Amino acid sequence: MTDDNYEDLTECALSEELEEQLVYTNRECVFMWTNKAGEAFGVVMAYLPKDGKIWMTAAERRARISAIRRFPRASVCINSTGTPMGGGKTVTYKGSCKVHDDRATKDWFYPEFAAYLRPEENQARIFQNFLDSPSRVVVEFTPDYKLSYDGELMWARSPELVRKEGERASRTSAQKNG
Repeated sequence: MTDDNYEDLTECALSEELEEQLVYTNRECVFMWTNKAGEAFGVVMAYLPKDGKIWMTAAERRARISAIRRFPRASVCINSTGTPMGGGKTVTYKGSCKVHDDRATKDWFYPEFAAYLRPEENQARIFQNFLDSPSRVVVEFTPDYKLSYDGELMWARSPELVRKEGERASRTSAQKNG
């Protein structure tokens, strides 16, 4: 960040701990892909974070599934708004997708996904049963790049705030010593 603007926010990335907390606190992300016309598009999707990957599910007939089968590159954005973390924290990943329609993947994914989204056991069981439909697939998103942001770091490094805090500290010190 420069002394007088917010154009360079490279020093305002989430710490590894805050990034992990954000990913495991939230339950929804914005999943973005490129359609046939080469245009970017995205939807909000529920997800399961597991082993450094983001796992999602959709009906095979959804446009996003044919799009990522055609071109597997996509992005995922997770934001802290509406979570106990408050607003101002975000991470965006870009990476590659793999579409799974095999029984072995569905057998581990549906129970874990349902329990992650619906912690109450009976609700998870009902949700899992509805998910396990004939034309549903599982999407495995493997990130290979991330861009994160922590608004608290930006604010703490805000030039005007830093100057005011410095002036306040100087006044307090002068008052104590004077």
